[in-house]
Amino acid sequence: MMTIPTTIGRYEIQRELGRGGMATVFLAHDPVIGREVAVKVLPREFLHDTHFRGRFEREVKTIAALDHPYIVPVYDSGMEGEQPYLVMRYMAGGSLKDRLEQGPIPYTEAILILNRIATALDEAHAHDIIHRDLKPANILFDQRGEAFLSDFGIVKLAQSTATYTGSGIIGTPAYMSPEQIQGDAELDGRSDIYSL
Repeated sequence: MMTIPTTIGRYEIQRELGRGGMATVFLAHDPVIGREVAVKVLPREFLHDTHFRGRFEREVKTIAALDHPYIVPVYDSGMEGEQPYLVMRYMAGGSLKDRLEQGPIPYTEAILILNRIATALDEAHAHDIIHRDLKPANILFDQRGEAFLSDFGIVKLAQSTATYTGSGIIGTPAYMSPEQIQGDAELDGRSDIYSL
């Protein structure tokens, strides 16, 4: 189990927001800019792949270049010792997964959410970026309740590592397209559309 650090890079950790198979996310304060951010710490196991660091840096640059109003922006990234991390906008409104656990979402609200996420995917696909893990937990809401798409690229990094380590396919089976479940290396935007 990971001990909660007091800082990661320049970011002052306030508390853990969530933990999953792909990462642990912390609420943190950026003392330079004076805002709250989400710091996502990736597993150390990724570092066993000697090519991971280069892929990590390339993926972060690609994701950060997605400047779209419905995609959670990446502010920073780095290594804390041997621990890779990403810094993103803090989304105070929780996830679609959280909302669905409270009951059905009204039809009109569901249409607005789907429209925003489809628009975000369209922008990503126009830049040849595939999400690969589209699911309710990766649709986040800001304090006003507006939906945003998060977690681009991390699954691709993990899949690359899984290929090298022989640990299998990574993703969320309930939302994966058939070609992703079969391990097709040549996924395109249609896989994300299936997941949506």
